[in-house]
Amino acid sequence: MTERNETPVSLDIHQILSILPHRYPFVMVDRVTEVTPGKSIRGHKCVAYNEPWFPGHFPQRPIMPGVLIIEALTQIGGILAYASDPFDATSNLMFFLAIDKARFRHTVTPGDRLDLYVEVMHHRSNVWKMRGEASVDGTLCAEGELLASVVDRQP
Repeated sequence: MTERNETPVSLDIHQILSILPHRYPFVMVDRVTEVTPGKSIRGHKCVAYNEPWFPGHFPQRPIMPGVLIIEALTQIGGILAYASDPFDATSNLMFFLAIDKARFRHTVTPGDRLDLYVEVMHHRSNVWKMRGEASVDGTLCAEGELLASVVDRQP
């Protein structure tokens, strides 16, 4: 998946599903457009009206919940961690530990393409600190610093 000469690579949904443990309705990354291992990742989620949260959030004005925008950033961050330091996805999981400096700046609505960008701030052992931004058409919608760890799966 990675080339050590830092040539960016992309991933389709089938490759994403082989890395992430998530499945419908919680897969929040549709495509990875660029991965530079150890540095950064770009991708997107296509936001559709028929997603399961829109009927209740909010019926008259559907808005993607902020917590799901953060989830999309953590998932693409997990893909970056895997691309940077591959782990056995059958015996390990990446757990989200914390978020700092989270800000929600603009709404995300059906029909939007949520562009995701995450960069590595620090990586030590099995712990990753990353900074992420989510935007639509160049407008920043959410941002934050993410902390995650690769752990053994429980039997």
